Amino acid sequence: MKVTFYGTRGSIPTPGPNTVIYGGNTACVLLEANNKKLILDSGTGIRLLGERLAKETDSIHILLSHNHWDHIQGFPFFVPAYQANRTIHIYSAPTEPMQPKAILEQMERSFFPVPPSKLSAKIHVHSLTEEVANLNIVGFEIITKAINHPNGGFAYKISCDNKTIAYVTDNELYSKDNLKTSLSQWHAFLADVDLLIHDAQYTDSEMPSKLGWGHSSIAQAITLGQTAKVKQLILYSHAPERTDNELNAVLAQYDKNQPMQFDIAKEGQVIHL
Repeated sequence: MKVTFYGTRGSIPTPGPNTVIYGGNTACVLLEANNKKLILDSGTGIRLLGERLAKETDSIHILLSHNHWDHIQGFPFFVPAYQANRTIHIYSAPTEPMQPKAILEQMERSFFPVPPSKLSAKIHVHSLTEEVANLNIVGFEIITKAINHPNGGFAYKISCDNKTIAYVTDNELYSKDNLKTSLSQWHAFLADVDLLIHDAQYTDSEMPSKLGWGHSSIAQAITLGQTAKVKQLILYSHAPERTDNELNAVLAQYDKNQPMQFDIAKEGQVIHL
């Protein structure tokens, strides 16, 4: 399985000189296996991915973690959506309230100059209403788990080619306000996965003022990966104010003697499992 990061930032795009290394586009990851593709989230990173996919003809499959802006705001700029004879399948996680078509509704009324009715592609929205353990999308076997985040959403454990990745973005491990999945349940869900991509938006010193916002700290994500004995951890959903230098410092402080491989998500980064 091949994993490519097109967007790694949380909350809002952050272009500029301080985010060149790790990137400023919001959430978007591409999985590839057996000549099939699965897109995770549709933040601003999906725009560049769309330029690549516009040269192809295959159906496109987008799996959304939830509907907050940083996970859907790139879709209005996704070139394949404007191509006739293209088919796009969007799988929408349950939210509170349920809005499975939010990714299209953001283009309605005064929010965007091109309404979804003007999109040329055939777009099918599939609403995921409850946790499932047997979802199959073009050969990717998927298990879902509710994230601890305002308005809800899903994490995904995705298997293909005898490898498993877990995509757990926007998840507050020690949530009091939005607890859907306990720490012990996360340990069981993530046990021994080959690659864990996990939210790590805040530092420990920032967490007290951010409780209830639906994110974890860098240290919490690292401890989770170590306890669940994942083979590799990638920190994800970087805070808008987190600079390249600050993330470099996190990488430098990590104990290289740990059995878990460790890295920080960068735009353009490719991982082969």
